[in-house]
Amino acid sequence: MKIVMAIIKPFKLEEVRDALTAIGVHGLTVTEVKGYGRQKGHTEIYRGAEYAVSFLPKIKIEVAVPAEQVDKTIDAITSAAKTGQIGDGKIFVISLDHAVRIRTGEADAAAL
Repeated sequence: MKIVMAIIKPFKLEEVRDALTAIGVHGLTVTEVKGYGRQKGHTEIYRGAEYAVSFLPKIKIEVAVPAEQVDKTIDAITSAAKTGQIGDGKIFVISLDHAVRIRTGEADAAAL
């Protein structure tokens, strides 16, 4: 089992959710986050003054999937979230040792 964590642009959330649902991924966790990568933010002009916006709003999606479904999950997220512009995001894959469904007590792959 793996956790696939993706940092994407906020307006791409629905497209990514639809793409994951289409490949059979059920359940995801979404968190509103702020951060920056290589673009290191940008400047904006508000009421005539220039401000540096260092931390850009992003969405973090976390999905627990069986190991054999990781590549399909990455492909679905990549194709749905890609705009071709800087700041499209990143995907991280983390090993998941154990999972338990609280309601039923199911463990590991059955809990997903």
